[in-house]
Amino acid sequence: MISLHTSPLDQPGTGDAGGMNVYVIELSKRLAAQGIAVDIFTRATSSTLAQVVEASDGVLVRHINAGPFEGLTKAELPGQLCVFAREVLRTEAAQPIGHYDAVHSHYWLSGQVGALARDRWGVPLVHSMHTMAKVKNAALAEGDSPEPLARVIGEEQVVEAADMLIANTDIEARQLVDLYDAVPDRVEIVHPGVDLSVFRRRDQAEARRMVGLPEDAHVLLFAGRIQPLKAPDVLLRAVAVLLDEDPALRSGLVVPIVGGPSGSGLEHPESLAQLSAELGLDDVVRFVPPVAQTELATWCAAATLVAVPSYNESFGLVAAEAQATGTPVVAAAVGGLTTVVADGRSGLLVDSHEPRDWAAALGSIIRDDDLRARLSAGAVEQARLFAWERTAERTLEIYKRAASLMRLEASA
Repeated sequence: MISLHTSPLDQPGTGDAGGMNVYVIELSKRLAAQGIAVDIFTRATSSTLAQVVEASDGVLVRHINAGPFEGLTKAELPGQLCVFAREVLRTEAAQPIGHYDAVHSHYWLSGQVGALARDRWGVPLVHSMHTMAKVKNAALAEGDSPEPLARVIGEEQVVEAADMLIANTDIEARQLVDLYDAVPDRVEIVHPGVDLSVFRRRDQAEARRMVGLPEDAHVLLFAGRIQPLKAPDVLLRAVAVLLDEDPALRSGLVVPIVGGPSGSGLEHPESLAQLSAELGLDDVVRFVPPVAQTELATWCAAATLVAVPSYNESFGLVAAEAQATGTPVVAAAVGGLTTVVADGRSGLLVDSHEPRDWAAALGSIIRDDDLRARLSAGAVEQARLFAWERTAERTLEIYKRAASLMRLEASA
């Protein structure tokens, strides 16, 4: 595995850590459980990190020194690709010949390194985009910056170099073909998973006691990185509309924002708190630092609903995780969220980012006990479709197919 710009050991919800971190470590663990030894190469961001860390049985995280440990933005990372690639190749050279059987790269920066390793080692390259510049630039949030042309070109190069591409959803698969000219036969759809032993239904009152929430409150939860792409501001503006329409809700409403600033959100880390104050929501909004997966599961179980108002999501892992706890999701009808959330069965999809539309969706769940109970039951059922064990099995099949394709090309 190559995950250059973010380590699977990092805490999701801040910096560049998010769903991809969870994806890489959880997939690696499930592959290891099937007897596949996994090395994850990532860039070291601290001098205190051990060169090699055993993340779990059969999974090693290898920290590569490439550039300064701190203060390097994602936009500056392409300048470190050569150093990173050299160290990856050097690590392999110290192993017996044929040590690695496949390379699975995550995000375009890793794909650039993966393409070099593929050719040097003679093993197949499987690549997961996770996000794509052309998709993001087509649906920019207000205040967000477009992805640079260098990334667009880099992604096109990786798509061409990869033996197989893994898409999270059928929408992403179509985008790879339509926007990046990927060969359809070399694109496979594999849904990410949910750790159903961690994210599970539990007593809501107990969960609320554990995270310090009132037992009788309406809890509208946002969990994720605080940046324009994730659109937490849409939730706050919708809450302001809700309270304007029904002031009586205020005394029983809590809106936890669980996560930290990242990406372009780092430019104005206090902007969401300032917006909360401007909207007069400081008495209902709670800002909570990023939490571990086990605690996030408790927050999800404690919530009345989880809001995912992103402008784009290749999958939307937090929506799947929330549903596994039996909590309905209100999500933007974009990208992978239309696959993760079954509209009207496990949650509600909102086909805009207008605060009034969001207020209507949020209010319908708050006010209708029957709807909330029906969506809760459907959420658990929907989450069962996404299990990491199934993800690992399908991914392993794709590794084998990529190897077969590579052998056929070599013999042609």
